[in-house]
Amino acid sequence: MWDPFGTLRQVLWIGGGQWAGKSTVARILAGRYGLTAYHYDYHDARGHNDRRIARRVKLGHSPKDPDPETTWVNTTPRDMAADTIAGFPVRFEWALDDLRALSSGRSIIAEGWGLRPELVAPIIDSPRRMVVMVPTAAFRERQVRELARAGGIGHGLSDPARAQRNRLERDLLVAEDAVRSARRIGIRVIEVDGSRDAGAVADIVAEHFCLPLPENRTL
Repeated sequence: MWDPFGTLRQVLWIGGGQWAGKSTVARILAGRYGLTAYHYDYHDARGHNDRRIARRVKLGHSPKDPDPETTWVNTTPRDMAADTIAGFPVRFEWALDDLRALSSGRSIIAEGWGLRPELVAPIIDSPRRMVVMVPTAAFRERQVRELARAGGIGHGLSDPARAQRNRLERDLLVAEDAVRSARRIGIRVIEVDGSRDAGAVADIVAEHFCLPLPENRTL
């Protein structure tokens, strides 16, 4: 694995499902331990768009984003999940380029649903350098009810209710696939059910990464 600055050897990885609290935990640990945080979803949605367009053109596709009706309404969750999973390896290489370019005197914590166990495993020297976080179905449903940003897609679609159902089912299928992959490889899975606050979940992840707990926190 090409790693000119040795950055990838410093990375702690948090993968898993959407809305499991990965970003929040990474931010807490970055602030608590002085780590450098890399938020995959943010970079993937914004910083990688030029690469995404170039790849579409190279494959002979339109450079424009796929039609939202086709993406969210006129498809099945299983097809959506399969398409998402199939695209993760290419997107992971873009994330690795981002990480290689970081030169930090501190460890790096990288989080995001595209940081898949089967993609990260060849890079890490120990399974303790990665954890997979997934929300339980009940916790995800609670988020949809209580958090406005967790409940809508926002594309002005012809059938927003169906689009939302498709999205939630897709997310569940992708998360289940990540769990299967993690358990096959021997990566730890943490199910988030909302019974612990973000700080307590961060304690568990810190313990897994062998980071020293602050004196005022206990597992």
